[in-house]
Amino acid sequence: MRGAVLYAATAAIGLLMTVGCGGGDEPPAGPKLTVGIRFDQPGLGMRAPDGGYTGFDVDVAEYVAERLGTDKRNITYVEARPADREAMLEQRKADMVVATYSITETRKQRVDFAGPYFVAGQSLLVRKTNSDIDGPESLNDSDWRLCSVTGSTPAQQVQATYAHSVTLDQRSSYRECVEAVLNGEVDAVTTDDVILAGYAAQQPDKLKVVGKPFSTEHYGIGLRKGDSRRAKVTEALRAMLADGSWDRFVRDNLGGYQVSSRPEIVDSP
Repeated sequence: MRGAVLYAATAAIGLLMTVGCGGGDEPPAGPKLTVGIRFDQPGLGMRAPDGGYTGFDVDVAEYVAERLGTDKRNITYVEARPADREAMLEQRKADMVVATYSITETRKQRVDFAGPYFVAGQSLLVRKTNSDIDGPESLNDSDWRLCSVTGSTPAQQVQATYAHSVTLDQRSSYRECVEAVLNGEVDAVTTDDVILAGYAAQQPDKLKVVGKPFSTEHYGIGLRKGDSRRAKVTEALRAMLADGSWDRFVRDNLGGYQVSSRPEIVDSP
């Protein structure tokens, strides 16, 4: 009997402690957000083996969410592949997309943007031993194989502007493209330099980024058309740049990457 009473008292104390601490590990009360990020971009958006999320875009998303009144524990992250981003917003599978999402006129027909919050440039990633490819012009040969991700525009831009004869190989993720380069299945990967720099930093003895950036990419936060929160998201991005948080996020996540210019937030990008 004494044991049963002790057990009941212990359980009651535990319940009071849980209630008093806000429900232990349970998310706090308040508004929730579903945010689309990349799961395969080192330094930008990565899903860790333990299920956590890290990267510059994750820090940006959490900063903006807090300014909107959402605790970061109330954010649900979903994978935003390049080909799916507009549909995710239109179908309400995500409230925001923060996924190295370049602002383009074509995309603005379907979604709204806040930003830009980062400026990058397109470049090339090759094997460390490759001395023949040093820029997009050197790819103008049908024997070269160039990889990029389905639903993104970099590979088509290279073919249309610099290398009409290059063979395009489109895959579902940049991770697959990088593995294809390492395996010798393709000769180069093209996308934004900040993305490629993350992969090169993981295997500096095997990979390198070559040439100077040959485009300007403005990353914005994607929102559904007409989303009334765009003004508040824009204000949050301005605050992030003003209070030093943007610089800290770059330093913490992007290491030795050389930022070419700070973004300039506009009201209607």
